[in-house]
Amino acid sequence: MEPLQNNPPDDATNVSPPMRRLDTRQSLQPKGFCWYCDKPVDNVRRFCGKECHDAFDEEDEFTR
Repeated sequence: MEPLQNNPPDDATNVSPPMRRLDTRQSLQPKGFCWYCDKPVDNVRRFCGKECHDAFDEEDEFTR
């Protein structure tokens, strides 16, 4: 068994990119408008469709 000090800490830097994107999306509060294109949506959704959802993820990954 390895000592605990040799194990890397569990933080966002050690998480795979898809998991970081999920965390970013989950941290967005629904606001009644799409977070990418500002189209009106219900008060539960964050994006109007898959295109905006994917575009947000791509832009988020690009800006990291």
